[in-house]
Amino acid sequence: MSRIVVTEFVSLDGVMEDPGGAEGTTYGGWTFKFERGPEGGKFKFDELMAADALLLGRVTYQAFAAAWPGMGGDEFGDKMNRAPKYVVSSTLSDSEATWGDTTVLRGDVVAEIAKLKAGPGGDLLVAGSSQLVHTLTQNGLVDEYRLMVFPIILGSGKRVFPDAEVVSELTLTTQAEENGVLLLTYRPA
Repeated sequence: MSRIVVTEFVSLDGVMEDPGGAEGTTYGGWTFKFERGPEGGKFKFDELMAADALLLGRVTYQAFAAAWPGMGGDEFGDKMNRAPKYVVSSTLSDSEATWGDTTVLRGDVVAEIAKLKAGPGGDLLVAGSSQLVHTLTQNGLVDEYRLMVFPIILGSGKRVFPDAEVVSELTLTTQAEENGVLLLTYRPA
């Protein structure tokens, strides 16, 4: 059985939007104001190496597909490029899904992802993909949240956790700090 692991760069007020600046938002690139240090690098490296596949929303998939093929050559970049990818989209055609081994999930997304999760394999790593993260969270499909919390308040933007009708309790399983950036791992209680 696979696990769904959501990994996000997040501001102190919960904003996950445009951490790298590729979307051109007002505050885009906000993570670059901080040095995440060796522990932060290890946090990201370890989660990717533990993943068997990437599970992404269309917008994140297309941004990654435009950038990552040119960033191979090291262990991290090679893993990003060779990992199987599942992209949730009702608009992305199979002919547009050209980044390595990509499968487009359409239709009843919750059922499709539940099937993926029930199958054999390791972690399905979800990065970015706010709409997908909200769907996964609301349907109780997330097994772990790995949050890199930066000491900045952005005030507005897409948030990791949606407005929800159901309270979800989490258990903190690991915590570290590197140069003011918190490295937190939570599991549903």
